[in-house]
Amino acid sequence: MNWVERSYLVNIFKGMAITLKHFFKKKVTIQYPEEQRPFSKVFRGLHILNRDEEGRERCTACGLCAVACPAEAITMEAAERQEGEENLYREEKYAARYEINMLRCIFCGYCEEACPKDAIYLSQTFTPSNYTRKGFIYKKEDLLIPNPVTDPEGYKKALGTIKREKEEV
Repeated sequence: MNWVERSYLVNIFKGMAITLKHFFKKKVTIQYPEEQRPFSKVFRGLHILNRDEEGRERCTACGLCAVACPAEAITMEAAERQEGEENLYREEKYAARYEINMLRCIFCGYCEEACPKDAIYLSQTFTPSNYTRKGFIYKKEDLLIPNPVTDPEGYKKALGTIKREKEEV
């Protein structure tokens, strides 16, 4: 064998050594449904509209979140509370229509910081995928956490993630 053939075999052995070295390394792949990826404490995910302990909506439709949003992803219309709706809304004004266009949202968290009533939070939940543009426009009904009067377990679960996020930050 001349020196060219010998260098070729040496290169093959070097390549095999690299392959064997990577073969025994720990795998980076996460088996998604069974394993959850750990997130940073400052991860910003799906938006949540909060309720108080009596099940009333905290949002007073002041519009500060919509003004603070640099992507103009939040649309809101205010309405006056009628008689007999005291158990539904906390203040005299409420958001009759509240929408977030998730295709425009940049998850900056300015809406959360601007809200004086702690009505909106960015949770540690992924935004689910969708196949239509209409499915990415989240309405008020999609964003509200469960009512503590009708669904106390769902409310405690949603509130637990909010409290945990506030304590960690």
